[in-house]
Amino acid sequence: MERTNDSMLTEFVLVGLSAHPKLQTVFFVLVLWMYLMILLGNGVLISVIIYDSHLHTPMYFFLCNLSFLDICYTSSSVPLILDNFLTVRKRVSFSGCMAQMFLSFAMGATECVLLGMMALDRYVAICYPLRYPVILSKNTYMPMAVGSWVAGLIDSVVQTSLAMQLPFCANNVINHFVCEILAILKLACADISINVISMAGSNLMVLVIPLLVISLSYIFILTTILRIPSTEGKRKAFSTCSAHLTVVIIFYGTIFFMYAKPKSKSSVGANNQDITEALISLFYGVMTPMLNPLIYSLRNKDVKAAVKNMLGRRNSDGI
Repeated sequence: MERTNDSMLTEFVLVGLSAHPKLQTVFFVLVLWMYLMILLGNGVLISVIIYDSHLHTPMYFFLCNLSFLDICYTSSSVPLILDNFLTVRKRVSFSGCMAQMFLSFAMGATECVLLGMMALDRYVAICYPLRYPVILSKNTYMPMAVGSWVAGLIDSVVQTSLAMQLPFCANNVINHFVCEILAILKLACADISINVISMAGSNLMVLVIPLLVISLSYIFILTTILRIPSTEGKRKAFSTCSAHLTVVIIFYGTIFFMYAKPKSKSSVGANNQDITEALISLFYGVMTPMLNPLIYSLRNKDVKAAVKNMLGRRNSDGI
């Protein structure tokens, strides 16, 4: 399909669940509730970490970044998703679509790298406990966190810039809830080989390498834990990294399904598959950020104690 001057694309149409109006109402209520829980849970966790000086450690510094990242990620897409549920076909300008895609991709890529950094933190804490304060000093863990954000932003700039240069013809219907990069690439009426190669490189840099770091870290962590003579010591050591491991499994299990295999063009009768992938993307984009503060706080005695102290002081101040 050739691009003509009369078919210059100025907007996209988000289909979402427009073919299932009853489901739209259900998902609107469900996603809105999840979004409010994300803001509340991650907001409380950030406040507790900042408030309690006992939590001013590398582990909780990374966790604070993760919570802030989850708020940013969901805020870049959920308002558009909710608006999509309220309209039959949501129209989004080309520039607005690219901006939302940039923010969502940047936050997702940053989280991949950040989870790798958090695995390194747990590796040093368990394998080298006596040297942990020296190795993971402020001069070390702060650049690690900043590097995660920079890597995610640069990766998103590259992918979004390449997508913006593609010619789009008459077909502007996106079978998704948001402006998702793979769904956008399917609409291009030109060769997207460069985009596919770039996405493969992106997968390697922000998916495979961090996952390799996580895997190697936990191999060494498991080896160290097995050498601990007491059962109680093993349990305590594993409990310090079980939350991170749970988040990694949920996060990478979903994101690999979404981005591991870029497609150059849609196949015949792929609409149902597109909606299925969109629903999985919705799960990744909303469910995971909602679960993160629960996973990190329910079994964390330090966080529980900090919450009690903060609430206790506020109550005493009120009296």
